[in-house]
Amino acid sequence: MAEIGVHARPLPGLPEAHARIPVWNAEDWFFEDFVVGDRIRSIRRTISEGESMLFNSLVMDHHPYVSDREFAEQQGVFGKRLVAGAMVFSYGLGLVATNCLNSFSYGYDRLRFIKPVFIGDTIYTIRENLSKQVDSETMGKLRVSYSVYKGEGELALYAEHLLTALYRDPAPFAEEAQQRQAEKRARKQQTAAERADDNG
Repeated sequence: MAEIGVHARPLPGLPEAHARIPVWNAEDWFFEDFVVGDRIRSIRRTISEGESMLFNSLVMDHHPYVSDREFAEQQGVFGKRLVAGAMVFSYGLGLVATNCLNSFSYGYDRLRFIKPVFIGDTIYTIRENLSKQVDSETMGKLRVSYSVYKGEGELALYAEHLLTALYRDPAPFAEEAQQRQAEKRARKQQTAAERADDNG
């Protein structure tokens, strides 16, 4: 299992003795270091009313279910105010963000709001490496899941994160990467030809 917060990575402008100290929660993992099946669990955090309303204001989400206590309690389906789903998603990802210096976000899939999260709820996240594949000659693709739980383990949100990660040593992946790129080009050409036929 990969360890978090154990790799030092020098940064410009730091004394050498300081640069040798691992940066908390910032990793130097490469594609080769991601192991399918590895999981990490975050610390827990309780969502307060103040931060919920601040988030609503920042994103201009003032739906009565998240902003109007009287409506939510008297007419709402849940009987109390919700935390905005976008906030739960953002917090859930942030709780397990390891700030890996060699990987880059590519997008998200399968985002689902499974259970409502309310003001005052405590959440935590479990992240799992689901898959990895060689892609280009410089980096591969990763798929990671985020399961956000509330209370004593009730699943509230699920999403999958798509990332790219640099190879530490591209040489062992070069042949497979070239083959994948050739397949991509062939698919693009086929799609373009089909579109031309449809328009012709």
